[in-house]
Amino acid sequence: MNEAYEGSCHCGAIGWTYRTAIPPQQWQLRSCQCSFCRRHSTRCTTDPAGSAEFSIVDHDALHRYRFGLQTAEFLTCRRCGVYIGAYADGPGGRFATLNLNALKTPLDGIPASAPTDYDSEDAEARIRRRESRWTPVTQAP
Repeated sequence: MNEAYEGSCHCGAIGWTYRTAIPPQQWQLRSCQCSFCRRHSTRCTTDPAGSAEFSIVDHDALHRYRFGLQTAEFLTCRRCGVYIGAYADGPGGRFATLNLNALKTPLDGIPASAPTDYDSEDAEARIRRRESRWTPVTQAP
């Protein structure tokens, strides 16, 4: 059975619900080493068998940012500056990675995040990886 976990920016204008059957103690966390993720100290997780739903309370606060290979939209709040996650469209659908620093309720026992570097990927490889590893999106921002 999938459990639901909620995250949002600090002011509550943008958020997500993550549904997964994986217990938090077994989540695989990654800290991407690109300059954007390093500067936001991200700790992201995904579950290809789970689901992600974005909720936008204030559409004016949602900032979509693309950089590098332009293959994903990174979602931050214009008001409080929090990065909540990213999503990407591909031939197989829409997929997301969620920044656990945005969890509304901190969880005990979450493993440490592993530094990860994706610089060697071209756009096609990046999209394939995301479709196979990221969480399917049921409601996009």
